Amino acid sequence: MLQKIENLHAAIAAFKAQSKEEVEQFRLTFLSKKGELNNLFSEFKNVANEQKKEIGAKINVLKNAAQAKFDELQATFASTETQNLDIDVSLPGNPLQLGSRHPLSIIKQQIIDIFARIGFTVSEGQEMEDDWHVFSALNFPDEHPARDMQDTFFIEKNPDILLRTHTSSVQVRVMEKTQPPIRAVFPGRVFRNEAISARAHCIFHQVEGLYIDKNVSFADLKQTLLFFAKEMFGADTQIRLRPSYFPFTEPSAEMDISCSLCGGTGCNVCKHSGWVEILGCGMVDPQVLENCGIDSKVYTGFAFGMGVERITMLKYGIKDIRLFFENDLRFIRQFSAAQ
Repeated sequence: MLQKIENLHAAIAAFKAQSKEEVEQFRLTFLSKKGELNNLFSEFKNVANEQKKEIGAKINVLKNAAQAKFDELQATFASTETQNLDIDVSLPGNPLQLGSRHPLSIIKQQIIDIFARIGFTVSEGQEMEDDWHVFSALNFPDEHPARDMQDTFFIEKNPDILLRTHTSSVQVRVMEKTQPPIRAVFPGRVFRNEAISARAHCIFHQVEGLYIDKNVSFADLKQTLLFFAKEMFGADTQIRLRPSYFPFTEPSAEMDISCSLCGGTGCNVCKHSGWVEILGCGMVDPQVLENCGIDSKVYTGFAFGMGVERITMLKYGIKDIRLFFENDLRFIRQFSAAQ
């Protein structure tokens, strides 16, 4: 067996390859499962015990030599292939296509910054949620249409788990873990089972806000939203609040702003009314506070929520929501100056 090992050492050292195919043949001859080295290891079990230490060491040396030879041959032909590539290195390279920050990211950060200036912190949460945090804790009745599969994406294997339809679920989690005062905004991506069109999408982004403390009133809500509107759309912006209904707030309202495109005189964007709806809001329902472990006899609060796409479309005069999801660099680069 020692003579066989020496013969293989000589064969490996003398092997020369003229092509990649011959390198592969070397591997098959010496290193494959049916190769010479594997046969040696099979024969090793028949070696006398007093010789096993010596012969085992020589087999390992042979194996390392074969592997080193194979690596050397591979590197030689890889280097040759690189040298033979038909490339003119004097030509200019292909330029990398650089984009810019996405308009939704720009506007979302502006919204967060505006509320940060009046003491709101930021909280984010998971996109896959359970029924309690999305619906039940927020007073959605069992028969509410939002609980239907036509409106919400449920996880098939567990009907209690769904893709959140609003970031109000993060509000619930914060209220469960934190005692007032609470003053925070909740940005994030949400999902609803809607047909995609120029004005609607099954994926969109929200920023919701929550303020809970002693003696919080609707007047506090109005002043907070007026501050936001003027900071986002300009000092001349006016707001109006229209009565509405949401399961988790009472009283509830929709907020309109004076159209920034026509100055309130009327145009196609505002449907010639001079006003554009941008968000929903209201005083947190006392039952929602109790559901989250907050004493509604001591604390009151308000909440609001807006679509980032809606604000961005108004801010930049964009007429098709689908443009946000196409990642067309020609579209995205238009907003680099807004950063």
